[in-house]
Amino acid sequence: MKAISKWLVYLLLGILVITQIYPLFWLIMYSLKTNEQILGSSFFSLPTWPQWGNYRDAYKSGHYLQYLGNSVLVTLVTLLCVIVLASMAAYAISRFKWKLAPIVSLIFLLGMMIPLQATLLPLLLIFKNLHLLDTRWALILPYIAFSTPIAVFIMSGFMKGIPAEIEESAFIDGASVYRIFRSIILPISVPPIMTVVILTFITIWNEYIMAATFISSEKLKTLPFGIYTFVSQYNVNYGAIGAFLVLGALPVLIIYFTLSEKITKGMVAGAVKG
Repeated sequence: MKAISKWLVYLLLGILVITQIYPLFWLIMYSLKTNEQILGSSFFSLPTWPQWGNYRDAYKSGHYLQYLGNSVLVTLVTLLCVIVLASMAAYAISRFKWKLAPIVSLIFLLGMMIPLQATLLPLLLIFKNLHLLDTRWALILPYIAFSTPIAVFIMSGFMKGIPAEIEESAFIDGASVYRIFRSIILPISVPPIMTVVILTFITIWNEYIMAATFISSEKLKTLPFGIYTFVSQYNVNYGAIGAFLVLGALPVLIIYFTLSEKITKGMVAGAVKG
C-alpha cells in the first residue's frame, strides 16, 4: 500500500512538473520556427531547422537592451527601498513594545488587500499634478508602496521568533538600537530578506499595467511594456515574437532558479519562527 501511495505521489508530481515546464518548452520551440512552420505544421511539432535569426531580430529590432536596462534600474531601486523600509518597520513592530504596534501592523495587512487597479486613476491624477508622469518615479513609488506590506508581513513574522536574549546582551555591552539592528538583526534575517527579494523582483519585473499607464516615452519603457510594443510592431513575424518573449522571461528564470533554495528556506524559517 505504501508503494502504491509513493508511486501516486510521484505521478502527481510528474504531471505538475510537465504542466509547468511544457509551456516554456513550447515557447522556445515556437521561437525557433519560421512563419510557415508555425502556421502550417502541427501545434506540437518541433522546428525542422532552428531559426536562430529570430533571436537576432528580436534583440536588434526590439530594443531589448534598452528595455532590459530600464527594468533593471527600476527593479533595483525598488528592491533597495523595500528592503530598507520593510526591515525597519518589521523590526519596530515585532521587537519594540509600544501601543500602536498592532494598529500599524494592521495597516500594513490592509495594504496587502488593496487591488492595484483601484489605484490607477488616483495615482494618475496625483502624478500629473506632481509632474511625475512619464518618469521612472511614477513606477518606483507605487511599486514600493505595493511591495512593502507583504515584505513587512514576511520579515516581522521571522523577527518575532528571534530570542530576546541576543538584544539584551548587546544592550548590556552598550550597543545602540541602530547598531543592534544593523549588526545583529539584519544578518539573522537574511532568509526572509531573500524571500522578499525574489517575490518582489518577480512581481515588479512582470508588471505591465502601471508601466503602460504612467509611461509613454520609448526610452523609459520597461521590458513587459516593450514586449507588448514589439508584438504590436512585428505581428507578422511570429518566430521573432516568440524569441522576444523568451528573452523577456530569461532574467526571471535565472534569478528564480539561482535563488530558489533561498526562498524555500525563507518561507520555512518564517513559518517556524513566526
